[in-house]
Amino acid sequence: MKLYKRENYLKKIRGFYHDTDMIKVITGVRRCGKSCLMQTIADEILASGVKSENIIYLNLDKRGYRNIKTADQLDAKIEEMSGAAGIKYLFIDEIQNVRNFEEIINGFREEEEFSIFITGSNSYLLSGELATKLTGRYLEFELYTLSFEEYLGMKKFFGKDVSADLTAEFDAYISEGGFPRTIQYSGEDKDVYLKEIIKEIFQKDIKRRVKVRKISVFETVQRYIINNFGATVSLTNILNDLAKNGCPVRRETLKRYLTILEDAKIIYPCYRFDLKSRKSISGEQKYYLADLGFYFAVNANKHINYGPALENIVYIYAKSKGYEVSVGRIGKLECDFILERNHDYSYVQVSMTIMNDIKTEDREYRPLEEIKDNYPKYLLTRNDLIQRRNGIKHFNIPLFMKENMMF
Repeated sequence: MKLYKRENYLKKIRGFYHDTDMIKVITGVRRCGKSCLMQTIADEILASGVKSENIIYLNLDKRGYRNIKTADQLDAKIEEMSGAAGIKYLFIDEIQNVRNFEEIINGFREEEEFSIFITGSNSYLLSGELATKLTGRYLEFELYTLSFEEYLGMKKFFGKDVSADLTAEFDAYISEGGFPRTIQYSGEDKDVYLKEIIKEIFQKDIKRRVKVRKISVFETVQRYIINNFGATVSLTNILNDLAKNGCPVRRETLKRYLTILEDAKIIYPCYRFDLKSRKSISGEQKYYLADLGFYFAVNANKHINYGPALENIVYIYAKSKGYEVSVGRIGKLECDFILERNHDYSYVQVSMTIMNDIKTEDREYRPLEEIKDNYPKYLLTRNDLIQRRNGIKHFNIPLFMKENMMF
């Protein structure tokens, strides 16, 4: 099977391929490509000269390994496959399927003969004993669905037509989403596949871990958050909106459901930050989707609301580049994103277009112009003539992402 190399992630991990002291943990929403990334790593290690008998690969979601549910069963299977001399490269896909796996993984790590790679589809993987007992002994690499650059690259890799019109491809990327497998489907088949992902996440990453007694209420909350991605919300206004629509929910229940959706990596919270006081603002936040495909999967109307859609794409792109992201407030103005990476900052304003009139242009530039420090400022649009104004860097998002640029 041909595998598309997701170089943006591989280059982060390669330096740890032969490290027996650090467990390499690959996380990300279900079906974002973790298994293929891990198989690519195994292939690269094999191509480097490591013998095939030194590579142990267990996909616990696949036939033949699904019956491994306990720590003892996992221990026995690894022991059975560990006869080769020298360093063994241990790959375990969907390790959260095994109860109390942490003790076993730590035991093999302590033998210093195993370079260990594990994947999991939810945040529970990094809770409990893995976090407490292995502090400083694991590295997390979070994988996201395809960026626009990867979307184009994967289409070419599989021989799909790629339009010379970059904006047209970008619009297709928005409506199709970035789950790698969707590139193989067309039309309604994409929607069917995405709906199945949502069901699978509930069955495998939520239902197994937590008790959701009122499934219909949970699904209503999930649908509400998906449909209101990119909007400023608080617990109070979500509760009020749900009650108006005949679905009253207790505050503690809502908080729990939101945490479940975050842990399953369906949504990501983006908190507000006041630039004048340099403090976080509690009570209000935005939620962005792991992939826009979730929105189009639950909505028959395929109309693109470019405002939140572009914000969502920029948010996930920035997260994939290692930035911490928050929403900025400057007095009564709002800057879409404050990005922080290695104690450096940048500010980003996202707009579908600034070419409607001068009022629109001023509205988008004003928050950036109000920020008085010397960190870089960006205005990102869909397909505008590039402007130059007060040192603010203006880019169109499709080209910015196709070129794999940093902020």
